[in-house]
Amino acid sequence: MDRSTPILPKTPLIPNDDYESLVKQNEAAQNALSLLVGGVHCAMCIQKIESSLIQKPKVEEARLNFSTGRLNIVWDGPAVQANDFVSTIKSLGYSVSPYNPDAEKSSMENENRFLLMCLGVSGFAMGNVMLLSVGLWTTTIETMGIATRELLHAVSGLIAIPAVIFAGRPFFNSAFSVLRKGQTNMDVPISLGLFLSCAMSVFETIRGAEHVYFDSAVMLMFFLLVGRYMDFRARKSARSAASDLIQSLTGFATVIEGGKSRRILIRDLREGMRVLVSAGESIPADSVIEFGESSIDTSLITGETLPRTVHIGDLVYAGTLNQSGPLTLIISKAAEDSLLADVVRLMEKAEQGQARYVRLADRVSKLYTPVVHILALAAFILWAGFLGAAWQDALMIAVTVLIVTCPCALGLAVPVVQVLASGLLMKRGILVKSGDALERLAVVDTVLFDKTGTLTIGKPQLKNKVSDEDLQLAASLAIHSRHPLSVSLSEVYHGPYIDLGDVKEIEGKGLEALYNGQLIKLGSRSFVGLTNAPFSDDPEIWLLVSGHQPVPFYFEDKLKDDAQETVKTLLQDGLDIVLLSGDRQNVANRIGLEAGISRILAEQTPVDKYQQLEKSKADGHKVLMVGDGLNDAPVLAGADVSMAPGTAIDMAQNAADIVFMGGRLSSVSYTHQVSKLTQRLVKQNFTISIIYNFIAVPAAFCGLITPMLAALAMSLSSLIVIGNSFRLRSINK
Repeated sequence: MDRSTPILPKTPLIPNDDYESLVKQNEAAQNALSLLVGGVHCAMCIQKIESSLIQKPKVEEARLNFSTGRLNIVWDGPAVQANDFVSTIKSLGYSVSPYNPDAEKSSMENENRFLLMCLGVSGFAMGNVMLLSVGLWTTTIETMGIATRELLHAVSGLIAIPAVIFAGRPFFNSAFSVLRKGQTNMDVPISLGLFLSCAMSVFETIRGAEHVYFDSAVMLMFFLLVGRYMDFRARKSARSAASDLIQSLTGFATVIEGGKSRRILIRDLREGMRVLVSAGESIPADSVIEFGESSIDTSLITGETLPRTVHIGDLVYAGTLNQSGPLTLIISKAAEDSLLADVVRLMEKAEQGQARYVRLADRVSKLYTPVVHILALAAFILWAGFLGAAWQDALMIAVTVLIVTCPCALGLAVPVVQVLASGLLMKRGILVKSGDALERLAVVDTVLFDKTGTLTIGKPQLKNKVSDEDLQLAASLAIHSRHPLSVSLSEVYHGPYIDLGDVKEIEGKGLEALYNGQLIKLGSRSFVGLTNAPFSDDPEIWLLVSGHQPVPFYFEDKLKDDAQETVKTLLQDGLDIVLLSGDRQNVANRIGLEAGISRILAEQTPVDKYQQLEKSKADGHKVLMVGDGLNDAPVLAGADVSMAPGTAIDMAQNAADIVFMGGRLSSVSYTHQVSKLTQRLVKQNFTISIIYNFIAVPAAFCGLITPMLAALAMSLSSLIVIGNSFRLRSINK
């Protein structure tokens, strides 16, 4: 079996490219097709594929997700056009297969192993060849002797040639696939430089000549593989969070028909069906309550910690949790049309939109590829055809041009800074998941904050003072319930509990028990019979002892200790800050104003939040989203850059570009400061690379430097870029 390329997982075979059978219709009755595209390495690839498809007649949308390789095409024409789209993509030099999440995962794992193997081989070769080259660089021919020099050249070749053939395959395979289709990409000059430098080195070794540059070839290959692997890791960590969320729409539901119950798949639920949901089960689809009362944990949708009491006629959403009592529901929307399904679709749309971000290095590389080829060819023609040089010397000058302009410094301009910045942030408990997250964070002008669990602690805290006796009695009842307010109340009390008799929890109302022959209750104001007490904006529960006045316990979700300072720092940096919350307006206002935020939007559903994001982006703003709940996930995925605390649910952490541990909100402002310095250093590195090329390329073109000096200059430019990147550490001083 040929193991020169990663083994792709098995995918459904499509006979004679008959992709027409995979076409589906969306809500607008348009044809839609999802494909898995292989061989995509840069923004040039994305632009090439999308622009080729969007030019086709009746194509409305063509979006390629860089992180997953998933291409979505929407068009108004006949379904048979799908085969034409596939042929177009293949003609550009890319592989195509039906989109399959399992195939995608297996392909990523195979590519990870393949790149690591290539990186390891190139690193081994570079280390050994450079050790041999030190002797060649630091010793004259008179001291070393011709025989010793030729031996070192031969040994270097025996190490370098097999290493380049094996470890250069990520570039060679990519270059060959596009060249045979009449296209080009950044891997073409890289492959050409590696091939010619090795070929010339072999030729020079056979001739017994002095200038052999196996060392520059393997070092160039190693650094380029480092950049390629870092880019791959960034794409792997950014895989679609929606593919995990969709699991919430799978499983079974209990349907009642003709007085009998049966279990069916959630995806088969249809509007009008009657469903029974027991306590502890999730709501399978958006529904209306026909019978029963219960408490519903809506944190999946709203992000709020407090459950909502529901009654007959209330609307409940798919994915929310029925906490206390059985409910009979009438399905109002099929599972694929539910609010949770809307969240999934918004996340997929947001992730594909984010994948269209064009990296600075890729924009530069778009010009780099043709310019390098033209310069190298022009140098060869000039010296061999017009200046009378021997073809060997002319070819050596052309190779020198390719070597001196090889994008080593250019390729390191971004990755080195990213590695240092990521390590610096990691020491602060801040994990950067996306390769270009800091680049995007540096240019934001708007910050959207979630409230619960982000600005606030996320757990209700007892607000008012009560007597020790009342607190002990209330806590002794509260330990029998998992209601968030009961849990908070029991955590506040640290003394001995009272042994109560006949404790009962009344669904959606509260607890009751007997104490010294008296009935005591803990729950809502209506449960304890209170009708005339003034209402509070804060969450509350009441304690009633027979013959005594009810005692209130008020709770609040307090701001994090560093929330005010973080908001102040961000405002001083010139950022516009907005609070987006699913909570009530009065509660959101109190928290927002206390934190120093003037623009507050409350009672926001996940769709509302996403629409606010889209509006900000349409107005030309670059948006940072900071949130921790599933209701924040579409906005986290759709924002220009996103952050989530380590206490966030897994879905929010998967959707976010940056995750910060420890619960300190100051991580947001600190990361923003690091990102701005990172961006400055990246631009400086690009400037260094450009200045280097403006000096080195004319010198190489004029034959003023040899390939050995070109390799040294190329290495030196890389070291200067790396040294400049280490200035990032000054941010801690």
